[in-house]
Amino acid sequence: MTKDEMKDEIRNLAINDYSAFYVGITNDVERRLKQHNVKKADLKYKMRSKESAQDLEEFCLSLGMDGDTGGGNEDSVWVYIYKKTKDSIDSYKD
Repeated sequence: MTKDEMKDEIRNLAINDYSAFYVGITNDVERRLKQHNVKKADLKYKMRSKESAQDLEEFCLSLGMDGDTGGGNEDSVWVYIYKKTKDSIDSYKD
């Protein structure tokens, strides 16, 4: 899947309600989802590098998704997106 196809899929997921979603990067999606108290990601992508993951994360943030830049470590090549709920912990920091 190309980065443009990923962006289209992200736009279609949120349909102009971007603030209802959280985006982050990690090296372990399942661990991060547990920390956020979320059962599954609505979307997840394995990128080629941390820089590519950060670029896609920044795209999501520019649309209005919740999250923050600067997370993860050098192995963080996964981008995950989930719809926030009353039970999700959206401000979780490692």
